[in-house]
Amino acid sequence: MAVLLTNGTYIDAATLSFTKTHILAGEDAEGGISFLDEIPVGNHHIVLDCTGRYITHAFANGHHHAYSALARGMGAPRKTPADFNEILQYIWWTLDKSLDEDMIRSSALVTALACAKNGVTFVIDHHASPFAVEGSLEIIAEAFESVGLGHLLCYEISDRDGMEIARKGLRETETYLSRRQGLVGLHASFTVGNETLRQAVDLARQTNSGIHMHVAEDVSDENHCLENYHTWVIDRLAQAGVLEFPKTILAHCLHLDEYERRQLSGSPAWVVQNMESNLNNSVGLFNSKGLGDRIMLGTDGMHSDMLRSAKAAFFSGKNHDDIDYAETYRRFRNAGNYLNENGFTGYGENNLVVIDYDSPTPFNKENFYGHFLFGLEARHIQHVIAQGKLIVRNGQVITVNEEEILQEARRQAARLWKKMQQS
Repeated sequence: MAVLLTNGTYIDAATLSFTKTHILAGEDAEGGISFLDEIPVGNHHIVLDCTGRYITHAFANGHHHAYSALARGMGAPRKTPADFNEILQYIWWTLDKSLDEDMIRSSALVTALACAKNGVTFVIDHHASPFAVEGSLEIIAEAFESVGLGHLLCYEISDRDGMEIARKGLRETETYLSRRQGLVGLHASFTVGNETLRQAVDLARQTNSGIHMHVAEDVSDENHCLENYHTWVIDRLAQAGVLEFPKTILAHCLHLDEYERRQLSGSPAWVVQNMESNLNNSVGLFNSKGLGDRIMLGTDGMHSDMLRSAKAAFFSGKNHDDIDYAETYRRFRNAGNYLNENGFTGYGENNLVVIDYDSPTPFNKENFYGHFLFGLEARHIQHVIAQGKLIVRNGQVITVNEEEILQEARRQAARLWKKMQQS
């Protein structure tokens, strides 16, 4: 049933113009919205009175790891990591090797719940489960769709667990892309050999897709590339063809020199910034210098709150990056621009958030950025419409049984933690 939002103030996500209006959200995946002067008569719609509320385009996450959703509160690793590589080895690679289908499903459902409540209706996700590869992307897709989210998924292909698992990742990707939109995922240069890299790029060409991978998140990625391939990471990727795709997403990109930044900015590839994850892992601070304007924001599995990520990018970048109010908002909205420019479906105009923001000060186009950074928070999100369907009403997800999902997630988390301790 179509959703009718009455008596609200619409904030155009591009122009930031404020318009008092009634809005009818189209019902299909690529539906638009209609602005109405009068409330239509009849009972063919779900009607939400938005008096005193603000309505704007919903949010998108440029880089997520749903598989990390069950990590919250887990015990310490068997060895305290001394550097980033050991963080991967003793925490995240121990976790992803322990995942099975039930854990993957719970992780995806928990992530989808969190995204929906935070106004995120589209997720670009990067998944890894080396011992549960086959069918993993479809499990995540179905979980996201049960909540109501759009998605662009990939499997993180890597040689780190052996060539047979790398081949499974390639097969899973090819199978998934034969029936759904998605990307070809790679972990990072230092875990991907030349043959796997070549096959991944070939697959991206064959499927009219792009590569989604981590790049220079830690300086060790660059050092490994120099020692083993006698060139820089971006140069290696450029030679392999990774940068030729406008759908390519390169996550982090912290430790790039000036030459690499010129190479990257001269390509159609996109960069995704994940400030809180970088801070948590002590790998460095993002600097956009020389990278161009194709920069978007992600959460890297830390959480699902894009408003929080925007604030982190701004406050952490004030002394380390060329970022101001307008640039923060542009990066916040760039995941949507990436999706639309590349023709991906599921993030049309009929993805909306209704914001209950009772500001103590005037709120308008002229001071929008100040409210965006210093006022608006996820707690202000009241209703969420995804692809024309109401998925959050009065702060509660209505498409699935949240309590059942959380109960099952707690059971799966206990299984996962026990398995990790035994590994």
